[in-house]
Amino acid sequence: MPKIDIHQHVTDMIIAQMEAGTPPWRKPWTEGGGAGALPLRHNGEPYRGVNILMLWASAEISGFTSERWMTFKQATDLGGSVIKGSKCARSVFYGTFEKDNQQTEDMTKDAEGKTRIPFAKCNNVFNADQIEGLPDAFYILPEPARDLGTRANPDLEAFFAKTGADIVTTSEPRAYYRPSKDQVHMPPIATFFEAARYYGVLAHELTHWTGAPNRLDRIEKYSDRCAYAFEELVAEIGACILGVKLGIGPEFDQSAAYIENWLEALKNDKGLIFKAASEAQKAVDFIMDAGGADRMCDDEAA
Repeated sequence: MPKIDIHQHVTDMIIAQMEAGTPPWRKPWTEGGGAGALPLRHNGEPYRGVNILMLWASAEISGFTSERWMTFKQATDLGGSVIKGSKCARSVFYGTFEKDNQQTEDMTKDAEGKTRIPFAKCNNVFNADQIEGLPDAFYILPEPARDLGTRANPDLEAFFAKTGADIVTTSEPRAYYRPSKDQVHMPPIATFFEAARYYGVLAHELTHWTGAPNRLDRIEKYSDRCAYAFEELVAEIGACILGVKLGIGPEFDQSAAYIENWLEALKNDKGLIFKAASEAQKAVDFIMDAGGADRMCDDEAA
């Protein structure tokens, strides 16, 4: 079997969905699945980074509603059997291996002088919907998204306030992060048709906020790398992951110009979606920690 170029495989998958108008972070759940849910491994541990996008995309394409994914062997060990003819999806596994007396770029040496070489490989995984005989808990659908109406939600207001971000609200009908003032600006929540939409936009701008030099130092660090498209891609992916963690299921309607910029950047750099997803995950972790919230999915998986 020919070796798979993981970066190219993932990039091609994301580009195909974007060109079809369905980027996997925009609507990370099927019509029948209710609210969004982070994909989970067989043991309940949540996937992170680019694996979230890959499995969201696979679930959307195939219409899966379960949030659980596992290898053929894991399914068998749990007493299940993969339905004949089922096609696997792919997730990415990262690790390192040791090699003596070698040091090159992107490699590090440990105290014993051994070189640790990073690698990535594909795992073939199946959704629980493709597996028969698993315990009932594997087939439970995610909870539906909260209907927040158009009023502020006290719990979410408290969460975002606790992050320490300087969030300013005025009548100006624009949402943005201003690096020069380290300030997030939002229009009044009453001007949004849905509160979930408001908090989704706020999550987007707060993801930008994490990129300041005194936080994750992302905006300046990657300023020479398709800067605008890259940062907006990080913010949109981060906002959607954060929204799912908070139970608000955001859905964004970015302009054609945004998507055109993203497509051009992705086609020119097959590693870009990996980097954007990684930076988005760091931003979500930062916001969740700053807001004093436990990583909800991690706790549920324990």
